[in-house]
Order: sequence, then structure tokens, then C-alpha cells
Amino acid sequence: MRGKAGLVIGIAIGYVLGTRAGRERYEQIKAQALKLWELEPVQNQVDKAKDFGKSAAMALPVALWDGAVKVTKAAQNRGTAGERLDAAMAAGKDSADDIAQAAETSADAVSAAAAEAAAKAKKAAESAAKKSADEE
Repeated sequence: MRGKAGLVIGIAIGYVLGTRAGRERYEQIKAQALKLWELEPVQNQVDKAKDFGKSAAMALPVALWDGAVKVTKAAQNRGTAGERLDAAMAAGKDSADDIAQAAETSADAVSAAAAEAAAKAKKAAESAAKKSADEE
């Protein structure tokens, strides 16, 4: 019982003292993080990632449209209804493969761009942290 009371008292004291020091340290970390986020190299990488994401996202609708056009043309070919249906289904399967490939390519490109941006942002953060430490 004595050990439990000591543990509770220790936790309470640690909480009170930690809260006072913790809030101050939290504010310091928050200020440094905001400084880092607002650095020009970091914002340049953020802008590049946004632009790349937008362009990569546009590749998928183009593939969808092309697939829809292929299916429509296949369905309009001459022949019996069954032949047109078979042609449309074959075109749909081919289009599905094209769309899957476009989605995979877009995802890979976005992932690579994000990794590159993260690496450059990390480098900028380390440089800023070093500069900040040298100033103090």
C-alpha cells in the first residue's frame, strides 16, 4: 500500500511540474516547427508536391475518357448485337487494364515525388536547426 501511495504522489508531482515545464517546451517546439514550415525551401517543396499531385491526378480521368471512347466505338461497329457486345466487352477489358496502369503510374509518381519532397524538407529542417543552434 505504501508503494502505491508513493507512486500516486510521484505521478502527481511529476504531472504538476511537467505541466509547467511541458507547456513552455511545447511552445518552443511549436515555434520552431512554424519557423521551419515557413522557410522558403520547405514551401518550394510543398508547392512542387501540390503541383505534381494535381498533374498526376489529371492522368487518370484522361485514361477513363479514352476507355469510354474505345468501348463506345466498339459497340457501334457493324455486326450482330452479340458481336458488338463482345467487341465492347473486349474493349472494356483492355480499357480497364489501361486505367489500372494509369492509376499505378500516377500512384508511383506521387509516391516518388512525396519521398523526394520529404527528403529535401528534412535537409532544409536540419540546416535550419543547425543555423538556429549556431545562433544560440
